[in-house]
Amino acid sequence: MPEKIESMTRPRVKICCISSIDEARIAIEYGASALGLVGHMPSGPGVIGDELINQIAKIVPPPISTFLLTSETKPQEIIKHYRRVNTTTIQIVDELEKREYKMLRNELPNVKLVQVIHVIDDNSVKEAIEISNYVDAILLDSGNPNLSVKELGGTGRTHNWDLSRKIRNSISIPLFLAGGLNKDNVRQAIEAVQPFGLDLCSSVRTDRKLDPQKLKDFFNAIDN
Repeated sequence: MPEKIESMTRPRVKICCISSIDEARIAIEYGASALGLVGHMPSGPGVIGDELINQIAKIVPPPISTFLLTSETKPQEIIKHYRRVNTTTIQIVDELEKREYKMLRNELPNVKLVQVIHVIDDNSVKEAIEISNYVDAILLDSGNPNLSVKELGGTGRTHNWDLSRKIRNSISIPLFLAGGLNKDNVRQAIEAVQPFGLDLCSSVRTDRKLDPQKLKDFFNAIDN
């Protein structure tokens, strides 16, 4: 497994909810090191079709990563979803059935696996620590998969960063922090959690469109 990231490393930034090739190019231009491409979800913003995800993934140059956000929970369905889009990474936003990560590894050996943990309470900490043994990275978000209509991301809410820091200190793989991050709180978030990466969607958009000025302000806030 990758070594734990040193605390002073500048976090990488993943811009999620990319909705077009133009948005992908803008995000990369302003400094994104990863793009989130949202497949079908029960709720939340940024959903696009698999054909468009595939088109965007094709034009993104290395070393920029492309993340497929999938709400599928059965490993066979995740594999099918991935093969329609061919991103570099799969971001599993719900609980994987029977935790069959081995099947995903065997079928997609060159694809990175990122598991989302929705930080709710101390059970989230235990879950993240256990699952960190099977995936390439953990992404902490502020959804709630226990609701009748599942929230699996894109809520714009922060969560308890003390729990996030506890997870970060307990795992040996990269940790991405998501949930309500913006130019005004990102420095506080970095200091509190010391994540490998940051993940954001709505805070760099105006009327749901990627806003270059908000991107610039966010990256400036990280560096200042």
